[in-house]
Amino acid sequence: MLLRSLPRVLALATISVLSLGRTVLAAPAATAPAYDFYLCSTVARHYIIGSKVVSANGLFREQPDGSWQHFGQADTTLTGFAIAAGDPNILYAAGLNGCWRSLDGGKSWQINTGWAITDGRDVAADPHAPGHVYFAYVDGLAFSSDHGRTWAKRETGIPSQANYIATVEVDRTTASRVLIGGERGIYLTTNAGRLWEPVLATSATVNDLQQSPHDPQEWLAVTDADGAWSSRDGGRTWVRLTGVPHPGPLYNLSFDPTNPQRRVIGGWAHGALVSEDGGASWTARNAGLPQPALVWRVGVHPRTGRLYASVSGKTLYRSDDFGRTWSADRLEGARVNAFITLPRSAPAAR
Repeated sequence: MLLRSLPRVLALATISVLSLGRTVLAAPAATAPAYDFYLCSTVARHYIIGSKVVSANGLFREQPDGSWQHFGQADTTLTGFAIAAGDPNILYAAGLNGCWRSLDGGKSWQINTGWAITDGRDVAADPHAPGHVYFAYVDGLAFSSDHGRTWAKRETGIPSQANYIATVEVDRTTASRVLIGGERGIYLTTNAGRLWEPVLATSATVNDLQQSPHDPQEWLAVTDADGAWSSRDGGRTWVRLTGVPHPGPLYNLSFDPTNPQRRVIGGWAHGALVSEDGGASWTARNAGLPQPALVWRVGVHPRTGRLYASVSGKTLYRSDDFGRTWSADRLEGARVNAFITLPRSAPAAR
């Protein structure tokens, strides 16, 4: 589902990283790279809240040499990240205490969501509506129309018993069109959250929801115990993916931005499940991963197609043949809660 160019390169040997999953792609620019690749650090090895251990938790961006550059707050609870439409200096991050906001490219941050909107799960900015930000949290969905300065709940149409929202995704083709996933299924709005309508009822929490970078009409969703689902009409109607085993927890999914036929799903029950035929069939590719393959999150590099898997209690692994072979990544002890791909933006005029 999240997630700029800032100082401070971390010492990789001492870091433990965690991230969430989001891919928001635009047409590649003439200059490379067209996209930036991010992680959200949530737990450093040997770190506990209140300890004196120095940790580099928070946001990380991949550098050209493959290293990870840390920036922003050293917050162990970050689970999502987004950049304002048209201005790479305005950043948002979802965390335990609410939605962090930076107006200077990550040099300084503050939280404006208030005591009633906390324990964030995800955050998304509308690329077609500057200033519009959506914040998913454990008790609902909050909306801002002024770049996160002020917030209000927008939950009309969402039953009170379905208020836990785990993932929010803005349709990159249409302003104010947003899908959310939570404990009772998937909801859709076409008016910036003023009214939500149910489009898929599930018996378990929807953990992740993604729009294809190749076909904006295609969406995928994964759940805790109700399998994986696919939509081919922009999220209006959904069918269960019969090739994905269920029940069993599925935590996130990712499309391969470099190959329209490839998708991957991660979860503790089945490890890394991949498809190379557009989702028609799925295969577990866990040989080379620690067993049992308790895959916490998966992600695909937006320029190389390299597949990543974060294995709980172990480290971050990578594969250059889409899961046929695996090797440990340089982030020793990493635990990733979100791989986030965002289009690189030109600096806004000041």
